[in-house]
Amino acid sequence: MSQKHATPLEYTSDALLSVDIPPMASERMHRLPPYLFGRINALRSSLRQKGVDIIDLAMGNPNDPTPDRIVDKLCEAARLKRNQRYSASQGVFNLRRELAMFYERRWNVSLAPDSEVIATIGSKEGFSHLCLATLGPGDVALTPTPSFPIHIYSPIIAGANVIGVSMNDGEEALLRNIEEMCRVVSPRPKIVILNFPHNPTARTVELGFFDEIVKLAKKFQFYVIQDFAYGLTTFDGYIAPSFLQAPGAKDVGVEMITMSKGFNMAGWRIGFVVGNREMIKLLASIKGYYDYGIFQAIQIATIIALRHCEKDMFAQAKIYQDRRDCLLEGLTQAGWEVEKPKASMFVWAKIPAQYSAMGSIEFAIQCMQKAEVAVAPGRGFGEDGEGYLRIALVENENRLKQAVRQIKHAFPV
Repeated sequence: MSQKHATPLEYTSDALLSVDIPPMASERMHRLPPYLFGRINALRSSLRQKGVDIIDLAMGNPNDPTPDRIVDKLCEAARLKRNQRYSASQGVFNLRRELAMFYERRWNVSLAPDSEVIATIGSKEGFSHLCLATLGPGDVALTPTPSFPIHIYSPIIAGANVIGVSMNDGEEALLRNIEEMCRVVSPRPKIVILNFPHNPTARTVELGFFDEIVKLAKKFQFYVIQDFAYGLTTFDGYIAPSFLQAPGAKDVGVEMITMSKGFNMAGWRIGFVVGNREMIKLLASIKGYYDYGIFQAIQIATIIALRHCEKDMFAQAKIYQDRRDCLLEGLTQAGWEVEKPKASMFVWAKIPAQYSAMGSIEFAIQCMQKAEVAVAPGRGFGEDGEGYLRIALVENENRLKQAVRQIKHAFPV
């Protein structure tokens, strides 16, 4: 007697419902909290769909154009057949060499293009993959707080534990706190994550801070990742120091820099990681599994940006400086307490005392509903950010003045 074989049609929906299917999400996804900006973004979209003119100062998304010379080179290079193929995941050599020359000119830092420079698909991709390449279960990473979310959750995605170190009391206290954590935490921290000029607070440091970090790194045997995304956007004559200027920095860490802000190339998704050879090698190895490199025409256009467009970079920084001054003048006159940043594209503003009880998330929601202005709540950057708002300098001065007027009317001080 022949055995009857089941066909797909014989499996009913009831039978399928009884099958024990494992959860879709991996364990690491359960370590990620709900995205705190999600409610803000959803409300902004909803109001705009209703025709409300929301002045969006929540996201650090540059709205100024990429310099024409860079765009023209992209168009020219994109038409060439040889540039339409897969590229090298670490970046073409001529681009890495150009970045090394840029570092030499601006910070007097010597870099070997073949072993100390790698191109990344924006700094976020480079940071995330570097965490995957260097961190794993049981490892510990330290990061100053408040913090840009990727600095906390990339190590978590890699399986590591993250300890926040408050930077609210200044850089000397931050150094002491890092040293204390290295003494008392077991196992000792493997990575210390830095981000100066800082997002979200816009705070800056001098080179001496990095000198002390290198000493601590050698003493306690940790590595450093310095996110330098806002290093090219500085004001009032201030030049943000590169971590790699500190003696011995390349022995203990890397720095990440991006074309997004200084050259208005945010959507182009191109950045670099530079410094320690072993860390660069690890990043190159893991990137080899994830991508085939950045579109070669973008890399060629970036060479032109680094070689010929520093004047555009300085001009853009001046635009942000003027917007900063405009916003600070308006908020100060309205009775707000605001620090004057020396770099970045943000203002870190303290919520006026009479409104602080509602918390930064609720204030940001009401700011959009009542003042039609979107801002980023400080709580979205961790508990140490509560009580503050991050305001991005991504609108022109007239729109910034309008935003201040509307905030002043909705929240009189």
